[in-house]
Amino acid sequence: QVHLVESGGGSVQAGGSLRLSCAASGSTCNYCSMAWFRQAPGKEREGVAALYTGSSTTYYTDSVKGRFTISRDSAKNTLYLQMNSLKPDDTAMYYCAAVPAYSAREIAAMWGKASYFRFWGQGTQVTVSS
Repeated sequence: QVHLVESGGGSVQAGGSLRLSCAASGSTCNYCSMAWFRQAPGKEREGVAALYTGSSTTYYTDSVKGRFTISRDSAKNTLYLQMNSLKPDDTAMYYCAAVPAYSAREIAAMWGKASYFRFWGQGTQVTVSS
């Protein structure tokens, strides 16, 4: 069982930055797929970025490549999402998610699907104004 708690959301102007954190407890998740998803009102939950803890391989959706960076501090069992050059379209509730995983190939195929992940945080709101 993995318990996830997000923090770091807030309101910023376009072009600004935020860093989201996701503290994991209950399991060290040494072999997990961990990801950030977001959901705007009236839209489906969208995979933003993912990381395989077994190799630190990362994955990004095209709209955030070059602007967002996913990382993990294994000593603190915490996942991060550094978000730079934020745009109004980035406005959404951001969720942390995790699932035990033992294959980078599996994660590469599945990371963008919300149904793949077993554990979810409660979400943190990010609002970007123009």
